Amino acid sequence: MYEVLVPVDSDLERARAAMEAAASLPKADQAVQVTVLNVEKELDVVDAEGGTARSGEWYDPTDFPQSVEQAREFFEDAGISVETRREHADPAESILEVAEELGVDLIVMSGRTRTPAGKVLFGSVTQSVLLNADVPVTVTTR
Repeated sequence: MYEVLVPVDSDLERARAAMEAAASLPKADQAVQVTVLNVEKELDVVDAEGGTARSGEWYDPTDFPQSVEQAREFFEDAGISVETRREHADPAESILEVAEELGVDLIVMSGRTRTPAGKVLFGSVTQSVLLNADVPVTVTTR
């Protein structure tokens, strides 16, 4: 079985692009196992009075965004074996950790369009995964 990790955020178009790329693999309906991963970034929120809340206080590991449900249905309809998973961590680090844990053969993800300055200021999950993955990474764009 060829193991593929498909990380998706809440953007439906980017999720769809990654799904289509993974489904286009040869014999996908016979030889591919997909894990759709959603990672909610850990955050600290400070209110006006200086109080702090951690995102872990409201994180729900069962509250998948619509993009994950869309991906699960897409792969099931295509006859591709699929599992879903949700993590609460740094997205790039979590994608790489899950890829290693599952022993995936390929990561398929959709990048978001950012200017070079935006990448420097805000970082890029896709760029981090590309630079640090131990397995091939296919990146789609929309």
